Amino acid sequence: MSKVNLIESPYPLQNIKGLGPKRMALLHELNIHTVEDLILYLPTRYDDNTIVDLNMAEDQSTVTVVGQVYSVPTVAFFGRNKSKLTVHLMVDNIAVKCVFFNQPYLKKKIELHGTVTVKGKWNRAKQEINGNRMFFDAQAQDTEEVKLEPVYRIKEGIKQKQMRDMILRTLNDVTIHEWLTDDLRNKYKLETLDYTIKTMHQPKDRTELMRARRTYAFTELFMFELRMQWLNRIEKTSDEAIEVNYDIKKVKAFIDTLPFELTDAQKTSVNEIFRDLKAPIRMHRLLQGDVGSGKTVVAAICMYALKTAGYQSALMVPTEILAEQHANSLTELFGDYMNVALLTGSVKGKKRRALLEQLENGTIDCLIGTHALIQDDVIFNNVGLVITDEQHRFGVNQRQMLREKGAMTNVLFMTATPIPRTLAISVFGEMDVSSIKQLPKGRKPIITNWAKHEQYEQVLAQMTSELQKGRQAYVICPLIESSEHLEDVQNVVALYESLQAHYGNGRVGLLHGKMPADEKDDVMTRFSEHELDILVSTTVVEVGVNVPNATFMMIYDADRFGLSTLHQLRGRVGRSEHQSYCVLIASPKTETGIERMTIMTQTTDGFELSERDLEMRGPGDFFGVKQSGLPDFMVANIVEDYRMLEVARDEAAELIQSGVFFTDAYEHLRTFIDENLLHMSFD
Repeated sequence: MSKVNLIESPYPLQNIKGLGPKRMALLHELNIHTVEDLILYLPTRYDDNTIVDLNMAEDQSTVTVVGQVYSVPTVAFFGRNKSKLTVHLMVDNIAVKCVFFNQPYLKKKIELHGTVTVKGKWNRAKQEINGNRMFFDAQAQDTEEVKLEPVYRIKEGIKQKQMRDMILRTLNDVTIHEWLTDDLRNKYKLETLDYTIKTMHQPKDRTELMRARRTYAFTELFMFELRMQWLNRIEKTSDEAIEVNYDIKKVKAFIDTLPFELTDAQKTSVNEIFRDLKAPIRMHRLLQGDVGSGKTVVAAICMYALKTAGYQSALMVPTEILAEQHANSLTELFGDYMNVALLTGSVKGKKRRALLEQLENGTIDCLIGTHALIQDDVIFNNVGLVITDEQHRFGVNQRQMLREKGAMTNVLFMTATPIPRTLAISVFGEMDVSSIKQLPKGRKPIITNWAKHEQYEQVLAQMTSELQKGRQAYVICPLIESSEHLEDVQNVVALYESLQAHYGNGRVGLLHGKMPADEKDDVMTRFSEHELDILVSTTVVEVGVNVPNATFMMIYDADRFGLSTLHQLRGRVGRSEHQSYCVLIASPKTETGIERMTIMTQTTDGFELSERDLEMRGPGDFFGVKQSGLPDFMVANIVEDYRMLEVARDEAAELIQSGVFFTDAYEHLRTFIDENLLHMSFD
């Protein structure tokens, strides 16, 4: 347990009354291991138990009403173990029919002419409530007193009331420390954390709840921004930077050998990075660009500049497939200019030992790999530049360990997921940003169309037409195998078998994340070398895969993906002078799904799409599950609370930059952040 806690308890979790081994195990599954965890386990929503006047209630709204029973309840059984209970109430002078499914036991509790409280969905036309809960006597009194009833995410074996009672009992015994200063609370009219946390668990009304929510959200954002500002200070000031005295003549000569002309955006990014390399502080820059915009070439030029100055470079990527793609493309690009090596988990034995020896003696100029690069036995001779590709997919710790391979190493982060300013500031902090919004010359915009499932044969015909021109195609599916929960969603294995049967020439390949690494490598190699015409895959090809001859992509059940993922997938085509096509096959059942499909057909601008994706899905899902680099905020929402985030960031920056944060008055806060936040990974 850390020395500094937000909450102090006179007893451990296991001493809470009524908490036996079975329930303790269930709490552990909810990641509740201490009393502090329990108190900070906030409700996910609140059920409003306020009694309403049915004459004023909106149709199809959830209502809580009190009524008098004027008919004997009946129960009808149907199907397999299913039932329907019907009872008639007089509510606000309205005769109301109440229906409860699969709760036949209620019949014994209902008394003719008695009073009951019912909660459910109101159907004005039918004068009917589809009930989900019924309260009697004392229960009804409790409901009347608890207008806003907290609802927690729980496991089977723990009831909502048990969870509420356990938390409320414990709340009376704990001490909740205050992190925000009186000045800060007064400045923004915030409550104390003691009041805030207790109110979140037991609000009297919505006004009180909103005040508590506002305080808690600000506290979360403020603590996070303090962490980010402190990390940035450490990264920028902990070591003097090496001055990279690159040979500009050699660099220009290398650029002249490239088989294409750099875009203006690429030239600007190179110049920005070169200025950083000459500066007296370490480079800490984000290079972001749309899919196919040429970030890798910019990185290659920078790596070569480091070589001319006598330094090595490292490039860490999230997957072996992407590492191999980079290694192959950079080896071809550099030719005799650079000695490129690949290090992944698959490199073992004598080959690994020989590679590490070459790395340590300086024979290797550029090392490309996965998280294998951060292992203790990977020792560089003189590393001067560390590049992390798709850095939001790595934990803070992984990135820090790679940086520490060289004490004064310059750091460049790259991402092909254009990041809205809101998230860029939050995920990456106040680092310098270079953006490539321009595609290489000769590239044609990808034509994107949306087709329904019943148009599949037409899409297949279009794909066949591209194959007959000597081109290749991707077919993307959301699932590897069929799922009983998603019966209407196509899976990659079934579609692969279907396409194999359709084309019947053995030129269809299958790729998914559960395949052994060597099988995946073999399939990708065969597709890259045009031994395969069609690659049926999951989103494992989302990032980095580069096959210029592929001009057609079919994304099956496209409404299962977010905009950013769809755009990354689409970016696998459109990598040559030939016209490319992307067809989204989807029959969305929601307005959001329809909107996503429409947006995809309207724009190919990744920066615009990322903003729309953030608006539609929120930050937690923007990069995909557990990939955002963001903490899992319990209350704060970076989109909805963006103004609050800006205020929290400004306040944190002022504290850090002025030095006030490092005075005795903030020792408890520094210790808490250092022990609980500073070194943790949120990925």
